[in-house]
Amino acid sequence: MNYASKSLDNSAEGKPAERILFFIKSKGPSPTARLAQMLEMTPEAARQQVQKLVAAGLIEGRQQDAAGVGRPRQDWVLTEAGNRRFPDTHAQMTVQLIGSIRQLFGEEGLDKLVAQRENEARLLYRQACNGATVQERLAQLAAVRTDEGYMARVEADAQGWLLIEDHCPICVAARTCQGFCRSELQLFAEVAGLDATVTREQHVLAGAARCVYRITPLQKLA
Repeated sequence: MNYASKSLDNSAEGKPAERILFFIKSKGPSPTARLAQMLEMTPEAARQQVQKLVAAGLIEGRQQDAAGVGRPRQDWVLTEAGNRRFPDTHAQMTVQLIGSIRQLFGEEGLDKLVAQRENEARLLYRQACNGATVQERLAQLAAVRTDEGYMARVEADAQGWLLIEDHCPICVAARTCQGFCRSELQLFAEVAGLDATVTREQHVLAGAARCVYRITPLQKLA
């Protein structure tokens, strides 16, 4: 597999097609009109770029049920080829190594590998996520996860916070060994601390476009 050597450019100077790919990756399925509005393009220019990306096999249409009377809305989503335009940390080699470990040492050996990775991540997160409040620690966690390639951000709502990861750089490896995902959920709970609970609301491995974690404080937000 060949992967992009750097993240796609979403700046004003970036190529229109790259900006569209980045927007869909970070904001989710989007219709042509929204792409034109958010990226400050004319509707016709947006349609032309969308058709180029469709022809290249990087995006595809997904019908959404109409909210009222009228035709269903079509949103654009990344295809598997489109997702491969974003780094995924040498996925093919990782999968091969996981397969070799499973063959040589069995599931017990693979569990030890996951535990070792979890311990290393725990040390890193404890050092980096030392804020006084849950919100501060989540912001620090999102920064660390972004450095690791997860394109993470935190959004607040009436119930607490959402930790949203728009990209999974170990997705292929996680499909081979789902212990990595269980380990991450445990680490996020430790970062949140005893003042909040953490649950996964969306999961790439379950077919979602991104992973989303709900952090709920045990006491109501002021």
